[in-house]
Amino acid sequence: MSSPPEHTSMLTVEDLQVSVGDHLVAVRDVTFSIARGESVGLVGESGSGKTLTCRAVLGLLPETGQIDRGSILLGSGDADLPAVELTGARRSTWNQLRGTRIAAVFQDPASYLNPSLTVGHQVDEVLRIRGGLARRVARERTLELLHEVGLHDAELVYHRYPFELSGGMLQRVIIAIAISLNPELLIADEATTALDTVVQAEILELLRRLRRTHQLSLLLVTHDLAVVAETCDRILVMYGGEIVESGPTEQVLGDPQHPYTQALMGVASIGDWSRRTLDTIPGQPPAAGEEMPGCRFAPRCRYAAPECVAGPIPLLTVDRDRSSRCVRVAVPA
Repeated sequence: MSSPPEHTSMLTVEDLQVSVGDHLVAVRDVTFSIARGESVGLVGESGSGKTLTCRAVLGLLPETGQIDRGSILLGSGDADLPAVELTGARRSTWNQLRGTRIAAVFQDPASYLNPSLTVGHQVDEVLRIRGGLARRVARERTLELLHEVGLHDAELVYHRYPFELSGGMLQRVIIAIAISLNPELLIADEATTALDTVVQAEILELLRRLRRTHQLSLLLVTHDLAVVAETCDRILVMYGGEIVESGPTEQVLGDPQHPYTQALMGVASIGDWSRRTLDTIPGQPPAAGEEMPGCRFAPRCRYAAPECVAGPIPLLTVDRDRSSRCVRVAVPA
C-alpha cells in the first residue's frame, strides 16, 4: 500500500442520484471524495451501480441516463487544482477536461483502439491534437510513454497494429494514452477483469507505480475484493445503487460492518486459501429502479428485522473514518 495521500480533495461527489429509462432511479444518495494521490476502490456485484456512478463522473452516461440531483466537483479550488462542477457541464468543458484532468481505462481495450492504425500513431495523435506537440516531439514522447507502461520494446510496439498485441499489451497502450496529458484523476473501470492472473498483477503494479510518479488519484472499479485489498487506500461498497459501507480498506475488510460486505468477504475468502468451498449470497440483487421501503439488502440478509424495512436507512457513522448503511451499527454517543 502507498504512503498516506495528501488531504487536498481531487474529486467530491455529494448526494448523487442517477436515473435511467423511464425515470428509474439506479444510483441514489451517493457521496464520497478522493484525495490527491489517493486510491479508492468501488466494489459490488454486477448491477450495483458502480459503472453508472463512474460514467456520471466522466460525463458519459448512456442516452437514457440522467443526473437527477447532486454535485460532482473536480478539484479543490486551489490555484493548481481549480474546481469545476461537472454536473450539467457543457460539451466544450468536457472536451477540455477529458484527458487533461480526468481520464479513464475500461475493460475491453481493443474496442477503444482503431484497428486500422498503429498504436504508435494513435498515441501520437493524442499528443499532437490535444497536447499541441510537434510531430517529432510527439513521437519521442510516445516512445517514452510506451516504455513507462512496461512495453520495453517500445520501438517495435509503436509500429504494431492492435490485433498484433495481446490483451495485456493493449491495456498498457490504453493506460499510456490515459496518462499522456498528465490527468489528475484516473478511473479504472474493471480494467483488469479480462486479464489472466499474472498480467492482472502486473497491471495493478503499474497503476500503483503511476500513482507515485504522476501523483495520480485513482478510482478503481471492480468486483474483486482481493484487487482492492492490494491496491486501494479506501473502499466504497455499493449495493442496489447505494453505498452501503465505506472506510479504510484494511479496516473494512478486517472488520466489515454491513451484512452485504460480510457476505462479500465470505464469497471472496480473502487470505484464507485453505478453504475448499466458498459461501454464496442467496437471492438476487434488486433491479435498477426497483423501489424498496428500507434496506435494499434486507431480502437477502440473514439479520433482517422489521426495522430494516420500516423506512430509508442513512449512511451511519461507525467512527471517524467509517460509515455503514445498517440499523445494526452501533452509533457512538
